[in-house]
Amino acid sequence: MQKKLIILLSLVLVFSVISVVGAQEVKNPDTFVEVNMGTIDSLDPHFQYDSASAEIVNNVYENLIKFDKGDTTKFLPQLATEVPTVENGLIRENGTVYEFPIREDVVFHNGNKLTPEDVKYSFLRSLIQDRDGGPATMIYSPLVQKSSLAAVIEEVLGEEKAAKDLTAAESAEVYAYLEKSIEIDGNSVVFHLPKAFPPFLSIIVQNNGVASILDKEWTIEQGGWDGKAETIAQYTNPSKQDDPLFNKMNGTGPYEFVKWVNGEEIILNRHNDYWREPASIKKVIIKMIDEWSTRKLMLERGDADLVYVDKQYMNQVENMDGVEVITGLPNIYMGAGLMNYSIATEGNPDVHSGKLDGKGVPSDFFNDINVRKGFLYSMNYDAFLNEVLDGDGQQGHGPIPKPLLGYSDDSPTYDFDLDKAEEHFKKAFDGELWEKGFEITILYNTGNNVRKSATDMIKYYVESINPKFKVNVRGVQWASYLDKIIAHKFTLGFIAWGADYADPHNFVIPFVSSTGTYGGFKGESYKEFAEENIDPLIAEAISLTDPEARAEIYKEIQKIAHENATDFYLYQPTAQVVMRDWIKGWYYDPIRDPGQYFYSLDK
Repeated sequence: MQKKLIILLSLVLVFSVISVVGAQEVKNPDTFVEVNMGTIDSLDPHFQYDSASAEIVNNVYENLIKFDKGDTTKFLPQLATEVPTVENGLIRENGTVYEFPIREDVVFHNGNKLTPEDVKYSFLRSLIQDRDGGPATMIYSPLVQKSSLAAVIEEVLGEEKAAKDLTAAESAEVYAYLEKSIEIDGNSVVFHLPKAFPPFLSIIVQNNGVASILDKEWTIEQGGWDGKAETIAQYTNPSKQDDPLFNKMNGTGPYEFVKWVNGEEIILNRHNDYWREPASIKKVIIKMIDEWSTRKLMLERGDADLVYVDKQYMNQVENMDGVEVITGLPNIYMGAGLMNYSIATEGNPDVHSGKLDGKGVPSDFFNDINVRKGFLYSMNYDAFLNEVLDGDGQQGHGPIPKPLLGYSDDSPTYDFDLDKAEEHFKKAFDGELWEKGFEITILYNTGNNVRKSATDMIKYYVESINPKFKVNVRGVQWASYLDKIIAHKFTLGFIAWGADYADPHNFVIPFVSSTGTYGGFKGESYKEFAEENIDPLIAEAISLTDPEARAEIYKEIQKIAHENATDFYLYQPTAQVVMRDWIKGWYYDPIRDPGQYFYSLDK
């Protein structure tokens, strides 16, 4: 997703291909087996916000438009029959009105026919659901120029009020404010934006589940939002377990949902009544296996068609018979370490005593800039890039990755310098931290050896600075890792952000805005800092259509993030894929990466 005149990337794929033609017979020609690691978070397209879940959503649900085979500069119609442009009259009124004629020959997997009402319902449901840490902020920005449902409630009612506490009358007022942005006109759905928003089309494109189209009738039958103006309070911000679409799916896409065994596998079958030609592959099985040796064996035997391979294991597959390895793919991605400025300490074993007493850390541990800088100077960036990533990437220069607006190779970065780390640790908490020491636990998601290596490095070097410093490292499942972040209970955690759309707005919002997916989980102290120093710059940058003017503002945001040591901006990797050489039709999509679009594949 991107902003209107923002430089949308025309990605030229420059990569190396290492292929050894194997003599093995194609196994299971009608079935595609992908072996990944970790877990899926949710099957609700409006709830999920992680790459593992997004891959499933992208094959079961569809959006109004899509990119042309990974080219982020070219749109094609999908559930809409035309892509709106100024030239065809479907973008008008100075870029504030977008009209989408809806296809009339599309059916959902349960046989229900797609209608414009389904499209309107889907967008409104996404806005109303707006779960904590979810993707709804992406469509709030263009449609109502607000960041969240809470911001809309404050605008409409003139006071802060939790959405779950709205009366029926208040709910109707808020609903009316949301509904005015989406209109049905005959067989078209028309979006009315308060003002021009350059990346609107890129935000609602296929691969972004927040704009996926649901069957209104079916969703209501499952217990989803009933479509009534008075009921927002009952359906907003659901927990994962209470979301009725957590483990159910019914889309218009090329594949139907069959089965999900959490942490083990998910199965999809070809949708034979798909509005385009049915897919070549009849069945898709995605297995979740954290152990590399098992994934490797399945690839070697041909029991897996595509596998996830950590950087450090690439040399084990490059000369494997019948396997194709494609590397050096351009990756719009930032791997980062988030430091929580306001750790929730109650019932949180990772803060130990929860006090600055040498036996734990207090809630505001990372609110001290000297603590943050101490950790930042304790990371051996070169070793991480060369040994963990095997040289396949570069150190991040801030929240904005290369080559988006605002990125510069000349932007300052933190170096590995234990003397400077010691200097800042001695200043932290007016010297009290150095005298008393601390104990903290850092989590990583199991199966992700890149993040485990990062946490291990932090442990080794921080503990080497002062014998009173103790850093514990613990692996947890991906879903538990996300739950910790959402509950504000993480201490320091390595995570990443891949582009939802190729624009710097998509990176500064999650990383450094006060309400961002990551920034918003770092507590009140960070919120106050961001509201004063970063949010106004973000608002100014998105209001401009001149790329050069926007670039200067984004450079300033990069500078502020560095000077205030907001987080680790650890690495921007290149991408790779490892698959059997009998796979046909594969193409690289930097927005979809690392997920696959199975419709294009054959064996």
